[in-house]
Amino acid sequence: MKKPFGSALNSIALIASVVLAVGLTAQADDSMLPHLVQKDGRHALIVDGAPFLILGAQSNNSSAWPAMLPKVWSAIEAAQVNTLEVPVYWEQLEPEQGKFDYSIVDQLLTGAREHKVRLVILWFGTWKNGSSHYLPMWMKRQPELCPRIIGKTGRRIDSPSPHSPALLEADSRAFSALMRHLKEADPQHTVIMMQVENEPGSWDTVRDYSPAAQKLFTAPVPVELLKALGKEGRAGGDWTAVFGRDADEFFQAWSVARYIGQVAAAGKAEYPLPLYCNAALRDPLTQPAASSYESGGPTDNVLDIWKAAAPAVDVLAPDVYMDDSAHYMKVMDLYSRPDNALFIPETIGSPTGTRFCYAALARGAIGWSPFGIDSPHRTFEATPGDSALNPIAINCRVLNPMMREIAQLAFEGRLHAAVEEKDQYQQTLALGRWQAVITFGPPTGGYGRNPKGNPEPVGRMLLATLGENEFLVTGYMGRVDFKIADAASGAQRDFLRVEEGSYEGGVFRPVRIWNGDETDWGLNFGSAPQVLRVQLGTY
Repeated sequence: MKKPFGSALNSIALIASVVLAVGLTAQADDSMLPHLVQKDGRHALIVDGAPFLILGAQSNNSSAWPAMLPKVWSAIEAAQVNTLEVPVYWEQLEPEQGKFDYSIVDQLLTGAREHKVRLVILWFGTWKNGSSHYLPMWMKRQPELCPRIIGKTGRRIDSPSPHSPALLEADSRAFSALMRHLKEADPQHTVIMMQVENEPGSWDTVRDYSPAAQKLFTAPVPVELLKALGKEGRAGGDWTAVFGRDADEFFQAWSVARYIGQVAAAGKAEYPLPLYCNAALRDPLTQPAASSYESGGPTDNVLDIWKAAAPAVDVLAPDVYMDDSAHYMKVMDLYSRPDNALFIPETIGSPTGTRFCYAALARGAIGWSPFGIDSPHRTFEATPGDSALNPIAINCRVLNPMMREIAQLAFEGRLHAAVEEKDQYQQTLALGRWQAVITFGPPTGGYGRNPKGNPEPVGRMLLATLGENEFLVTGYMGRVDFKIADAASGAQRDFLRVEEGSYEGGVFRPVRIWNGDETDWGLNFGSAPQVLRVQLGTY
């Protein structure tokens, strides 16, 4: 019999004690510094001493300028997220060589505190989507400081070479300065994570063919990589001898990851916040040739190489812009590893895309964040439900009040989710003694009829196991009912109590008990945010 979880949800102090029992501590002397913990292959982001769930949104690429920020803050308030992901640009931070301007960083800190949200700062340094367009002007005017990759045909490619010591030194110095300033300016820990670079790698060529790169490519593969991959017996072989047809891509991944790992280590030496690097994905199902996607970044096939090359980078995070379940679920499965917390820092904020938030949480994600919160096409209204925004706000309105509890449940592996599939509107979740039967779509013609799906696949259901016969349930545009898993027993489900309520200070506060029309045909969820605590029995 599973131990009931209700008592553990009654106190944030108890949540913190569970985390402390893991035996892992932050890498800084400050025990309250945000940090990651791992237990039994699951992860939690600890903020202010307890698990924290990033229900975030990312601004557009060029929004971190003073005149643009009012729209960002307005959008953040309307979407009801708890974290803003926002870039800081190298050209903005170091407009003159060796002279740093922290004014935008300070404005972001002030604005986030005023709007009561946390920050994840994205460092747009050497790489941004495979290019180096955010370099300072003084560096752009000296292209020898930032050599471009040489393609296989000898043509220069608009991607920075990871084999430039001068560029590495300059980026490391700038990122270190940023981290040092945050340590001084942010004792409140408004910033809870940092992204190092952005979707690094190269387009139009699998790797760098410059003389410097060629010399390394024909040299023996580094021993530390061979050891990490279990290929010690291949010591002394060059990249082609060891990796065959994968040699070009694996060399590029090692080179890029090694570079970024050094930038990350330099910054972490100043201020050891959790660091991640995001990936522009390859197709996880078809596994195409490296020439068809951004080579060198942390794609699913080179995660082990990245882990070996860049140990200072805590998380390798997928940017998921796929809107079908087969791809989305596969990506999450690939990036959720005992040595890698699942974090989705960029994704689709559409009505169909936001349903995957629940699926991510059920896989133990520490955060989920749609891109382009301040995009011109995205509309936000003051009244919930008034506009097409509300795909993002729908999730946040129901999850934010119990964010700490959901983060803890995810850390303990107690969350389960179902998301609607087009033309497949019924699913069943195995929950130990029970099965949850989920049907998507609004009830039609009265509660007695089963829903037959939504016009678009927007439905989702999130369930948490609190005890053998007790569950926390929330959903959107669907119905959930329960049945005994052992059908041969002849036992029938009985709703002993269904309470609608919310968490306040770690305690579930019921506002009413559901019965009659609310339970006779299962538990129905429309567009209004509702959270139910359900106790089951049999007759």
